[in-house]
Amino acid sequence: MDRPAVTSYDDALASLQAAGRLPSVAAAVARGGVPAWQGCVSVLPDREVTSASAYRIGSITKTLTAVLVLQLRDEGRLDLDDPVGRFVPETGYAATTVRALLAHTGGLQSEPSGAWWERVDGGSFAELMAANDGTGRVAAAGEYFHYSNLGFALLGELVARLRGAPWWEVVRARLLGPLAMSATSYHPPADHAPGRSVDHFAHTLSAEPHTDTGAMAPAGQLWSTTGDLLRWADFLVTGHPDVLPAATLAAMVESTTDTEDYGLGLRRLTVGGRTLVGHTGSMPGFQASLFVDPVTRDAVVALADATTGLGTEELPGRFLGFAAADVRPAVTLWRPSPRPVPPRVAEILGVWFWGNTALGVEWVHGELWVRDLRSGALEDRFGPLGDGYVGIEGYHRGETLHLRRRPDGTVGHLECATFVWTRAPYDPRAPIPGGAAEQV
Repeated sequence: MDRPAVTSYDDALASLQAAGRLPSVAAAVARGGVPAWQGCVSVLPDREVTSASAYRIGSITKTLTAVLVLQLRDEGRLDLDDPVGRFVPETGYAATTVRALLAHTGGLQSEPSGAWWERVDGGSFAELMAANDGTGRVAAAGEYFHYSNLGFALLGELVARLRGAPWWEVVRARLLGPLAMSATSYHPPADHAPGRSVDHFAHTLSAEPHTDTGAMAPAGQLWSTTGDLLRWADFLVTGHPDVLPAATLAAMVESTTDTEDYGLGLRRLTVGGRTLVGHTGSMPGFQASLFVDPVTRDAVVALADATTGLGTEELPGRFLGFAAADVRPAVTLWRPSPRPVPPRVAEILGVWFWGNTALGVEWVHGELWVRDLRSGALEDRFGPLGDGYVGIEGYHRGETLHLRRRPDGTVGHLECATFVWTRAPYDPRAPIPGGAAEQV
């Protein structure tokens, strides 16, 4: 299905929120390097969030780490083809070059060993190296592109050792200060969006932790605002005399592999014939997108407090490619379901099968919505009726959806006008009309 046209930035933001089921989303656009618009949509029931609020930016943090490494290269403190072991000798990846770490071509595993690093407080660099001794490598250096968060932890430690200060102090002194990015921080400031994830079926919100990722911080720790990130986006294509020249930044976006548009800590993204530069980001409860056109200096930044749904790569086209003459109907914002979900509803949410066809049953504004999980199409809507539900839209409009229970009281299958839905395809415990399908 074609994406609906929009008539304004505000419409684009509302459309983004509704399509992605985003508790809140803030975005900003620059034209020719000049901020042109910013906005925020929030349906959070317990927190006020505005376009000035900070969000976690995830892997956009990597672009700052990469710039710090290139500063050292321009100063002659390192060569990109130096092995990282020259600066961090105790690592099990000592032979991997700085260039390969920046480009994700060093063959390192994507994530460090241990607990999910993004969702738990992290430890020291020594602890990180002890748990990741090099045996987790997934490929030979240069064999192929393989995104590695662990690699950027190594680069952050390299920066700290050559500068003689913790990575975050170097970020503040050498990037945020010169660029006047005062709203970017290591920890969440007082005015911040809360990390949230959305239950796919119940549409309820869950809180995600705001962790201190410790030694992994150079890969995804930071918080920022759309205003600060527009400033960072413009820097990425214009440079700054006290940070990094434009020529070095241009070299950072040259693709290093045949299969991935990734340079040295920066991505390239083609949208509507334009080549944009930037990065995406995600952390539990947050997503982020930042891209800028090096030719026109048009840029778009978007931040959401949701683990999924932002559409970080498709987003630039929504804001940089719409035509003013396009017309579309008004968007109805998505809103979360209030907690708690009624027990009689909670027990039937989730995945069901009509034969082999997978269906998702969701709870939306007091109704059951049934979607085809392959296409995402809304097939039916049901409203409560006694001990069951009655169809109010779709093929089963006016029909009754019955909950058929087993002797122990649990729901064994759903039945509506001879249609039987089971938790597994052709569940032999349910009366499948015509019998189960024959395997061929």
